[in-house]
Formats: sequence, structure tokens, C-alpha cells
Amino acid sequence: MQSTIKHTAKATHSGQQTDIWFDDSERNGLYKTIFNRRDVRGQFKPGPVPDEVLSRVLYAAHHAPSVGFMQPWNFLVVADQQKKQQVHDLFTTAHNEAAEMFPEEKRDTYRSLKLEGILESPLNICITCDRDSAGPTVIGRTHIKTMDQYSSVCAVQNLWLAARAEGLGVGWVSILDQRKLQDLLNIPRKIIPIAYLCIGYVDHFYDKPELETAGWLPRQPLEQLVHFDSWQNTRSAEEDSLIEQINRDRDFPEQF
Repeated sequence: MQSTIKHTAKATHSGQQTDIWFDDSERNGLYKTIFNRRDVRGQFKPGPVPDEVLSRVLYAAHHAPSVGFMQPWNFLVVADQQKKQQVHDLFTTAHNEAAEMFPEEKRDTYRSLKLEGILESPLNICITCDRDSAGPTVIGRTHIKTMDQYSSVCAVQNLWLAARAEGLGVGWVSILDQRKLQDLLNIPRKIIPIAYLCIGYVDHFYDKPELETAGWLPRQPLEQLVHFDSWQNTRSAEEDSLIEQINRDRDFPEQF
């Protein structure tokens, strides 16, 4: 599968971008990508991901924001089927353990869910966080010590959105024992596995997240999640124009 990427020069002046606006089609393309991103588990095609596509996606991940510009991430690409089988074995063990953690009335539903595509997807990528990559003292990490891990999560999101824009599905497998995964992939203890991702072209994307469709949890109303000036200080549409606008835009994601 090939695609053509058109490059346009940035308008710059003394190291500054002067063209600060996206046109409507560019802006809508971003929103379309966000609202149509899905956690893919079972729709993967076996065909390979071309290097030129994967390179673009990895560049997008590498340009994520990071605390102190430390860029703590690495991208461990797993294509070997035997290695993927070993990771799948780790998942199976953790999956069985996890089932017993849920209330009894939810266990059968949990077991029925397809929660990974490790073997079906042509590529797996483990995104990590090297907490020492910029030394012991990092701008912005002096008081919130986990900012480096959050930075690697930003790389995950960038990769996910870029992949969706390329027509690739991505699934995040988080039901894994981190230490066993480190041992399997020869990741040093000081390097934290942040996300184990399954990546590949797919037959289709679902209209809604699978867990939402399965009735596991509903989408929470945005207006209930917006607080003003202090925690849990919510307002009604009659009290605040932003909440009024949020209610008016309730169908905005469906436009894409």
C-alpha cells in the first residue's frame, strides 16, 4: 500500500513559523483522525507495513512533547513470530490472572473480550522510557518525577494518531507483567516499558470503541468532566457559556 506525501515549505522568519493557521481541510483532517482512532485487536491483515510508512509514523512519535526536551523514548520493533508468541504467552498468563480480579458478574464478559492482536498484527512495537537519558536533573521533572513517563505516553499518542492517518490500526496491550516483558526483550531494569503496541493494516475500523459497544463502560458526558477554578466545581449550561457550547457541540465528533 503506497501513499504520496506532499511537502510544503514552512514560512519562517528568524527561526519562527509565521504561518500559524491550518486551513479547514487540514484542521478537519486532524479531528477526523482523533475521532476515528480505535484500539484495534482482531482486524489485522497479515501484510507488511512498508518501511516508508513506518518511518513516518516513528518520526511523528519522536516529535512528541517531552519534559525538558529529554526525549526519553526508544522504539523496540518486534517482528519475529517466535518472539511475538512468547509475548503472547505472557499476555495469556496475565489475562487469566486479571479475570479473577473483576467482580464475578463481569468475569465472563471480560473473558469474552478480544484484548490483543499480538500474533495477528505484522508488527509489535514496545515504546519505553529511559529515565536517565538526560541525567539526574531535568527541567520540568524536578517536582513531578513521573513527567518523563508521561512524555513517553505522548509519543504513544503521536504514533497512534499518525498510524490512523496512514490507515494503520494500533492496539495497546497493557495486560502484561512488566518485569517478565523486560526479561524477554532484554530491556534493562532501569528502562520502563510504557506501551506494547500491535500495528498493521486492518480490514475495518469499528464505529465506536469496542468496550463501549460491548457495554463495559459508557462514554462519559464531557460537561460533567469540566471543573472551574477548583475540583468538582461544575456548572450548568445556564451558569457558564462554555458548558452551553459543549452541549451544543455534543454531535461534533460524529461529523467526522
